[in-house]
Amino acid sequence: MRPFSFLIGALALVSGVMAADVQKSVLVTYPPETPDSVVSQAKQAVVDAGGVITHEYTLIKGFAAKVGEKVLDSVSALGKEYQVLVEEDQEVTTGGGRVGL
Repeated sequence: MRPFSFLIGALALVSGVMAADVQKSVLVTYPPETPDSVVSQAKQAVVDAGGVITHEYTLIKGFAAKVGEKVLDSVSALGKEYQVLVEEDQEVTTGGGRVGL
């Protein structure tokens, strides 16, 4: 019975740690005059924190990522001087409804 209690405790601890930093899909964009090095630093911070860059934009300066909430503060701080915009990715529709594909 004792190993079973240990297993339950360990699983509870792991689930608590995993829930502490919820993954979010975000868009991170910068003004055109922002140095590429600032964008690269932000992308590296996302990867270092266990996040994933899901898309790199070419028409605008920025990227999309799936990342924990905790690293969003770091990304915002890195781009504060350049007015970085970090927003949660959301579904956008036109005409008030969804169109089936």
